[in-house]
Amino acid sequence: MSGHSKWKTNKGKKALADAKKGASYTKLIKELTVIAREGGGNPDTNPKLRAVMQKAKEANMPSDNVKMAIKRGTGELPGVIYESVVYEAYGPGGVAILVDALTDNKNRTTAELRNIMSKRGGNMAGAGSVSWMFTKKGYITIDKGMAKEDDLIFLLDSGAEDVKAEDPKQFEIISSLEGFEKVKAAMEAAKIPFSLAEVTMIPSSSIKVLGNDAKQLLSLVEALEEHDDVQQVYANFDIPDEIMEQVAAESE
Repeated sequence: MSGHSKWKTNKGKKALADAKKGASYTKLIKELTVIAREGGGNPDTNPKLRAVMQKAKEANMPSDNVKMAIKRGTGELPGVIYESVVYEAYGPGGVAILVDALTDNKNRTTAELRNIMSKRGGNMAGAGSVSWMFTKKGYITIDKGMAKEDDLIFLLDSGAEDVKAEDPKQFEIISSLEGFEKVKAAMEAAKIPFSLAEVTMIPSSSIKVLGNDAKQLLSLVEALEEHDDVQQVYANFDIPDEIMEQVAAESE
């Protein structure tokens, strides 16, 4: 997981800047609408909605946009009906890829994503081809300058399943879905800042990718992430830091 998480961290500042410009508002609006439709429009009783509302706040999305998206989801306002679709694929180097999308036209989205993959060395795969390699978990990263490993052990009593320190720059905290919010709350109470906190799909194993395959794979992942219908991209690659940093810098 560390490979893909580092890529997301490297891209994080750019993503936040894009969000503030409105580039990701479309994705947030879709997500708010669908989650409100599935679990109701009250964030107190819908933790998924609460989490996305927080993302919208961090992206400086106007509160009126958030309220309207939620009302479209609950049926209080008319709106487009989105459906959730999961695509499975293989990328350069044999890397497994999962793509979560929300779309109002599945045929159009499928064709567009297939085109992106064909241009960047990826191939669509059948249902179940790669999804078995991934498990949904809570995932939090903490810069090592912000805490010591001993300071984080208490999180194991707060819902964390594992505290990993192998990465030279960050700690990785893995939790169950049920424990995710508890771990975040425990960290906030202890005033421990995190650089990334999300529910994600963690692979059971990773594939080391180097050279041109690595650059082509990151180009594919970025192109998929930038598609308006794509909410999340998960992959089981392990790419050296210097390659990820170079590609992230080139794309800014």
